[in-house]
Amino acid sequence: METFPVGPLACNCTILSDEEAGEAIVIDPGDEIGRIQRRLADHGLKLKQILVTHGHIDHVGGALKLKQLTGAPIYMNENDLPLLKAMDMQAAWLGIAPPETAPPDASLKEGQRVGLERYPAEVLLTPGHTQGSICLHFVSLKLVVAGDTLFAGSIGRTDLPGGNFRQIIDSIHGRLLTLSDETRVLPGHGPATSIGEERDSNPFLQTK
Repeated sequence: METFPVGPLACNCTILSDEEAGEAIVIDPGDEIGRIQRRLADHGLKLKQILVTHGHIDHVGGALKLKQLTGAPIYMNENDLPLLKAMDMQAAWLGIAPPETAPPDASLKEGQRVGLERYPAEVLLTPGHTQGSICLHFVSLKLVVAGDTLFAGSIGRTDLPGGNFRQIIDSIHGRLLTLSDETRVLPGHGPATSIGEERDSNPFLQTK
């Protein structure tokens, strides 16, 4: 597994591979697709799925280009389709050219199993940052890829279209804090943390 920041907002992009099978998934290819493609090629990996935690430009901006290069399908929750349609507006916020996008090949549903055969993930629907925000729980790895729902010491902003503060707090308490304390959390930006660390010290989670 390799995680590195991409694009002007330093979105954490993750490549997870099964080197024996020669297969990989990519989570949140927001930008720098040439770099992602080179990493796959360096390890001789076939990309099986492109998984997008939500429809903000910094997480989904490069997904279609990566699909065009690899043939891998894009999975994203359908509730964020309005954000894809508003890509011009999202790009204008950042002062950049809008990337080409297309609807996902399939919608990520609550409880759905995705990922690699050896490293499957369960989809957790966690609306609040956006209406289609999801997290990916890799049980065997004791890892949750949290998108912009939960950060080290913070939570996703809720002042953008589709955001709802009460909803994100409910999502975190109901879907993430039910996981074991040792579960590692890989946020959409910034350093990794753990469920236990955030349960104990995240100022947004001390009262509900």
